[in-house]
Amino acid sequence: MTAPIVFFDIAGKESQKLIEFYSELFGWRISDDGQFNIPVVSPIPGAIRKDPSEKRIYIGVKNVTEKLVEIDARGGTIDAKRFEVPGVVILGLFKDPAGNSMGLVEMENGSPKIP
Repeated sequence: MTAPIVFFDIAGKESQKLIEFYSELFGWRISDDGQFNIPVVSPIPGAIRKDPSEKRIYIGVKNVTEKLVEIDARGGTIDAKRFEVPGVVILGLFKDPAGNSMGLVEMENGSPKIP
């Protein structure tokens, strides 16, 4: 199985403007708290956050720690080693060789592993 994209979020200083932009431009149904789902190959959760502008794609992998070692060996940099968000997900954060912020989600049986 190839590594799936697990979820994404879009951030900016004015989250309401982002909600309106994406809702109007793409027809996304985004709730007032910025939460929404859109279809890809299969639905993935997304969010509009009120934070500094950033985008990060989270890619599903079998083992976050092992994949971060591979990323480091191939010229990426590690922003955050494997960490757990209890009851939600297991993550790792990195930048690719070009400096793009990305994330990893630990997967089990085709779904995010929940600690």
